[in-house]
Amino acid sequence: MVTDGSTGEMFCNTCGFVATERVEEEGPEWRSFSKEEGENRTRTGTPTSLAMHDMGLATIIGQADKDASGKPLTSSMKSTIERLRTWDSRSQVHEPVDRNFRQAFSELDRLKDKLALSDAVIEKTAYIYRKALDKGLVRGRSIPGLVAAALYAACRNTETPRTLTDVANGINIKRKDVARCYRLLLRELDLKMPVVDPIKGVARIASIADLSEKTKRKALEFLKEASRIEVSAGKDPMGLAAAALYLACVMLGENKTQKDIAQAAGVTEVTIRNRYKGLKEALKL
Repeated sequence: MVTDGSTGEMFCNTCGFVATERVEEEGPEWRSFSKEEGENRTRTGTPTSLAMHDMGLATIIGQADKDASGKPLTSSMKSTIERLRTWDSRSQVHEPVDRNFRQAFSELDRLKDKLALSDAVIEKTAYIYRKALDKGLVRGRSIPGLVAAALYAACRNTETPRTLTDVANGINIKRKDVARCYRLLLRELDLKMPVVDPIKGVARIASIADLSEKTKRKALEFLKEASRIEVSAGKDPMGLAAAALYLACVMLGENKTQKDIAQAAGVTEVTIRNRYKGLKEALKL
């Protein structure tokens, strides 16, 4: 059977019998002007996203200086189209809200790469930030501060192990300012945050401190037991995860100091010592 791409017919190559008159087009829904575009198998454009200032729904005047039939434009028409292009791009960020979103989401895009975050976290951040802007919380406050606060709230909500300090360092703002904006978001948007699970932070600390898989698994056992007998309530999750890892290192004889683990977890050695004592007593080790 032979398929004719232009007429959409499928027919026998020996007798010419037409089996199908209509074949579904599987290529892109536009004409290609370059080899790359011709090879591109995607049927549509980029998906819509809350993390774009126009949600990915805006249209632009293309860069190809050709008319509908593919003929090149005249020089006078070229300059007219160029002017139209300029005004089209300017008019898209004409509103202050659009300018705000553009600045906020470019900041968010930078943070995504810096903190290695998933698309789900970024979408959640954009959703929280849009709600904050609708409520008028951005006026009089720094845009990066509110973006960082929204990002931390999204990390908490999706149980992604990123601390307030990580986010503050990533966006280069004082931790105190991000915390203030975060409290404001919680209060004004009535957000309900799940309690951070210390187990989520174990893999990250173990990776940074270069601990063995055996130690990591032992620490997870300790934390699960601590959670069962309810000694983990009200404790800093990163501190508790670091203490469980240090306890596992001591039990299995892995040579790591409190300082190494404290630096990996972003907590102080005193915290690790206190949590270590508490865990040891609670688990009767």
